[in-house]
Amino acid sequence: MMRPEKAVITAAGVGSRLLPATKEIPKEMFPVVVYRGGRWTLRPALQAIFESLYDVGIRNFCFIVNRFKRVIENHFCPDDEFVRFLESRGKREEAEDLREFYRKVRDSTIVYVNQYEPLGFGHAVLIARAFVGRDPFIVHAGDDYIISPGNDHLRRMMRVFEEREANAVVLSERVEDPRKYGVIVGRQVEEGVVEVEGIVEKPREPPSNIAVVAVYVFNHRIFEGLEAVGFDESGEIPLSLAIDYIARRYGGVYGVLLGGGEKRVDVGSLDSYIGGLMAAYGGCG
Repeated sequence: MMRPEKAVITAAGVGSRLLPATKEIPKEMFPVVVYRGGRWTLRPALQAIFESLYDVGIRNFCFIVNRFKRVIENHFCPDDEFVRFLESRGKREEAEDLREFYRKVRDSTIVYVNQYEPLGFGHAVLIARAFVGRDPFIVHAGDDYIISPGNDHLRRMMRVFEEREANAVVLSERVEDPRKYGVIVGRQVEEGVVEVEGIVEKPREPPSNIAVVAVYVFNHRIFEGLEAVGFDESGEIPLSLAIDYIARRYGGVYGVLLGGGEKRVDVGSLDSYIGGLMAAYGGCG
């Protein structure tokens, strides 16, 4: 099976839970703490996600945005004049950090697709179909940053996808209150890997404590699932139901659990965002 070389990063959400901060600044551009170049840095969550995907071999990116998020396109447009300005002021480390980021941007193909209406996570994936074609690809929410040494979570996901010839691989974590999440029904097939038999969205009586994290590896069958489930009562296409459809119709869906030393930072949730910053900051010492 082919190794994924494309990634779809969703960044079209309004960020209503973080208003008024997100009125003009997309939540995906909020800073996270990242260790790069031998030092701790603050960088936009979306940049950190892009770099983590780049570092595991992804070179083709599709950002799902809306018309209010032009700052994202601006950030991913190399600004060599600003780099020279930093150097002229003696900010060599900062200049080199930006230069390395711009090198990765220039080495990548980046396209932008507008989600004209807020029609859900599944719809955001569906409108990337022309970009993806029939190739395997990664989907990564732009407001979910994963603290993982060496981006090992992505490497494990791609290994499982290739070795098990999977239709889908879902990043997952054990949580205290699974009623707030999409919850995996399945069985363990190896250490840290679960074969997914189904996904239940925000169940009153959770079948497990394994919750879905918004990072995925898919083949083209996910588009069949998205079209099959269609719009729900809220007017959105739910990605979790499409994965459930694939698991029940075809099988070959697996969950890869976050391990020790790994942490999900949900930038769209104030508690998770602050907790993630504190956890990363604690590692700075």
